[in-house]
Amino acid sequence: MSSLARAERARLSGLLSAAGPDGPTLCEGWLTRDLVAHLVVREGRPDAAAGIRVRPLAGWTQRVQDRAAARPYGELVKSFRSGPPAFSPFNLPGVDEAANLLEYFVHAEDVRRAVPFEPEEPKAELVEALWRRVPVAARLGESRPSVSLRLTRPDGREVTVRRHDRPLVTVTGEPGELVLFLFGRGAKAAVTVEGEPEAVAELAEALPLPED
Repeated sequence: MSSLARAERARLSGLLSAAGPDGPTLCEGWLTRDLVAHLVVREGRPDAAAGIRVRPLAGWTQRVQDRAAARPYGELVKSFRSGPPAFSPFNLPGVDEAANLLEYFVHAEDVRRAVPFEPEEPKAELVEALWRRVPVAARLGESRPSVSLRLTRPDGREVTVRRHDRPLVTVTGEPGELVLFLFGRGAKAAVTVEGEPEAVAELAEALPLPED
């Protein structure tokens, strides 16, 4: 596993353990037990994990996840912390870094920011890795907005994701905050949003905007 994905797995495991089985998360309808069950099923049950993305299979995935969530919580967290089982495709070279870094980062913040939290400054290596993935998050995040997005860091670096000549909205924040915004956690993300009112309203239909 890549060192960054491994570090985020450990961080998320620690947050889950500290929160206990009935802790809140930013994932609507999920307690911490549901979140860790999702993670364990995603890595250990390829037959059920497809329903995470494929809507017709979502019912099967939910049934498997509900059974997993009924297992002892400490056992689930330990299973996730120890990594995917030997047969899991997540053990293939390069898959962990490509598929898991954003997943673990976002879910760690789902646990951390569901309760009153203090800002944290991620390590520079993680910040740059998240920045490299911002364009992917913009295209594959929680809900793809129909507006064009200019995603800008405070230091002036930016990437633009165009959508068929749609109006442009600028979202500014540190890379981790941009990732959280693009994955639907904008209400808890430290970003600013600028653009024509109609375009900002259109963006808000797809992704939550920061809380005032």
